[in-house]
Amino acid sequence: MAAEFILETKGLTKEFKGFVAVNNVDLKVRRGHIHALIGPNGAGKTTFFNLLTKFLPPTRGTITYHGVDITNEKPAQTARRGIVRSFQISAVFPHMTVLENVRAALQRNLGTSFHFWKPEQSLFHLHQRAQELLAEVDLQDFAQELTVNLPYGRKRALELATTMALEPDLMLLDEPTQGMGHEDVHRVTELIKKVSTGRTILMVEHNMNVVSSIADRITVLQRGAIIADGPYAEVSANPLVIEAYMGTTDAALQGAH
Repeated sequence: MAAEFILETKGLTKEFKGFVAVNNVDLKVRRGHIHALIGPNGAGKTTFFNLLTKFLPPTRGTITYHGVDITNEKPAQTARRGIVRSFQISAVFPHMTVLENVRAALQRNLGTSFHFWKPEQSLFHLHQRAQELLAEVDLQDFAQELTVNLPYGRKRALELATTMALEPDLMLLDEPTQGMGHEDVHRVTELIKKVSTGRTILMVEHNMNVVSSIADRITVLQRGAIIADGPYAEVSANPLVIEAYMGTTDAALQGAH
């Protein structure tokens, strides 16, 4: 049943002058799931995300979203369909307050994004929704703080709030816990779990403890191709996956059981 899957790729391939970065990937993302895309460095995960968001055209293959072929759409068309990506690098305005960042994202969703000359009181109707979103990511006490002053983990939480302000059907999270200390990793993992209610999330993530604790399904890429796909217990026991993650990450794979 097509409606079961929000996103599907068939034979998705990206070649760069003879180098195959994404190789014949068939992926199905089930509606309402947290689906993790993992693999060693250079496995093709970011290129795959770039194909989904149309920053790169595929060499061949198709991308279907809600049953509609979106392979040849422009990035803005795809974004309007409700596919929203958060980047590896925190994408927030540092010299605006936390509340103003969320409000700017809400304005963008209303199509009034760059009306910065409007009197501020005309934006007050967005305040309540902005406050609700901040509460969802535990940032309600930071609303008036300048974003530049936030600790790194809180900046990532703010990025989640601004992503949610765009009311995505499908959230693409690119390394959401990269560069974080243990406490921040735990907090952001819990936030992702919390905000996933009623949404679908596809995430690229290196941290195996994060993946094992929140992902419903895991797809493993190596050299651009899928080598395993399934629930964590099945994937982490797969000899091909253990071999791909040799050394320290192999230990992390085993330790995250």
